Amino acid sequence: MSLRTLNSAASGMEAFMYELDITANNLANAGTTGFKGSRAEFEDLFYQHYKVPGQQTNGSLTPTGISVGLGSRLRATQVDFREGNLEETGRALDVAIVGEGFFQVQDPNGGNPLYTRAGTLSRNSDGNLVFSSANIGRLLQPTINIPQTALDIAISANGLVSYREAGTATLTQAGQIELARFINPEGLLQVGENLYELTEASGQAITSLPGVDGAGTLKQNFLETSNVEPVRELVGLIKTQRNVELNSESLKAGDQMLQLINNLRRF
Repeated sequence: MSLRTLNSAASGMEAFMYELDITANNLANAGTTGFKGSRAEFEDLFYQHYKVPGQQTNGSLTPTGISVGLGSRLRATQVDFREGNLEETGRALDVAIVGEGFFQVQDPNGGNPLYTRAGTLSRNSDGNLVFSSANIGRLLQPTINIPQTALDIAISANGLVSYREAGTATLTQAGQIELARFINPEGLLQVGENLYELTEASGQAITSLPGVDGAGTLKQNFLETSNVEPVRELVGLIKTQRNVELNSESLKAGDQMLQLINNLRRF
């Protein structure tokens, strides 16, 4: 019995250590543009049934039965895709999505398409719009090229990118930003650098113009901040710590019972 207690308590401590890791990652990214926090979901493990509910006992049905669980484990990490707040930056190539959708990204080295909510755009040496990171510039899809001589870059709510050439008063259209949506965005694979990759669980990308078919609109000169709420995460951190302590108390109690049994003497 006490061995089962030790194993159940250990499984609970292990599960809550995962939750602690998730909370720490959320807090570490509280200032990351477009970051979406995650939460841990748990499930109970296999049960040992000593008497099944409804079992015949002395001519009558057992109303409840006797079952003992064997602990818990991490079932999934659920990504919270609620929108973060918008922060004004005043930078022409900063774009926030207001509503559902992701920007489409293509790695210049090939590979699967990637998706992001962090609209920190830049121009590479060829004038193409890219999402820059510490290591590489990834092309916005569809590709949009803005000459280095362009002035007054404008991005409309429906994703139309325009610019003005020096010495002219009219705007020249450079291209159209499209957004991707998913039936199950929680099924996207987090790959780091504010990027997601589609999986069979997420379904295929549904592309459309901003503001069309349920896709959000764009807001130039703004960025979407992280949707992590530090106060809530700190409260969760305290709860996780206390849950680990409670499981450690179960572990201690099981150990004390085993010690008591080992010290028994036969007279």
